[in-house]
Amino acid sequence: MRTFLLVLMLVVPALSRAADLSEPVILVAKPELRDSVYGASILVVRPLGGDTHVGFIVNRPTPVRLGELFAGNDHSKKLVDPVYSGGPLAAEALFALVQRADAPGGKSVQILPGLFAVIDEETLDRIAETEFDRARFVAGLVAWRPGELESEIEQGAWYVLEADAALAMRNPQGLWEDLVTRSRLMQSVRWDRP
Repeated sequence: MRTFLLVLMLVVPALSRAADLSEPVILVAKPELRDSVYGASILVVRPLGGDTHVGFIVNRPTPVRLGELFAGNDHSKKLVDPVYSGGPLAAEALFALVQRADAPGGKSVQILPGLFAVIDEETLDRIAETEFDRARFVAGLVAWRPGELESEIEQGAWYVLEADAALAMRNPQGLWEDLVTRSRLMQSVRWDRP
């Protein structure tokens, strides 16, 4: 029982403050969202202003290995992780999501506190060579026009979680199922309160 209460104390604040779309968030597709691209997905999302948002799917590995993309480099043999499908837009573009306290330099943007998206080829190469263990490489991204994300949430497509870089970069195996279970538990706790 104590473990259960501890889990509730840690997770409730993350869920109760997560609906503020003016801040970065993590989206977890609800099981009812049956879509070949977004079903069973986890996304990291940041606002761009004007009620627009950009993000990346973080739990969709592709059959392509990272070493295949950096085949001409000496470090390519160490790169055994898959490239992930980050979203349907600009699917030919490669990004590195890097978990670190400060910006990795080059052309990069903070997606969540402690998680940066690297855009330029030179910095991508450096990250692949020196920080591949703290990075996830994704092809493509997701973007929402003004009001789209809020509408999707209101229609029940997503659970919205507080931004947490460590959570987003966890091993994706079983992560979606875990987050759905946690989110459902927290929803029932919130609705059962007097």
